[in-house]
Amino acid sequence: MRDSKNCIDACLACVVTCESCITDCIKEGNQACILLCRDCADICALCARLEARGSQFAKELCALCVKVCTACAEECSKHASHHESCKACAEACKKCAATCA
Repeated sequence: MRDSKNCIDACLACVVTCESCITDCIKEGNQACILLCRDCADICALCARLEARGSQFAKELCALCVKVCTACAEECSKHASHHESCKACAEACKKCAATCA
């Protein structure tokens, strides 16, 4: 079972890291990464908000968050060897998925 505070912290860290990755990938023209990072940042932000308020829908949203974070981590991992922001994003997404599962 997930710990609410840790889930919120991991989600917020993931939002920040995804946004940074988006900025760098815009410069590189990495469309697939940009699209996944945008979805991931948005779902993580919403997940953190619902967790913080104890929403009855938080558990279901966290399950979706785990799926999106996993997909984002997979995409960013493809570029991690040559883009530091993708490496950091993949790590944050993996941590968020594990923490919120």
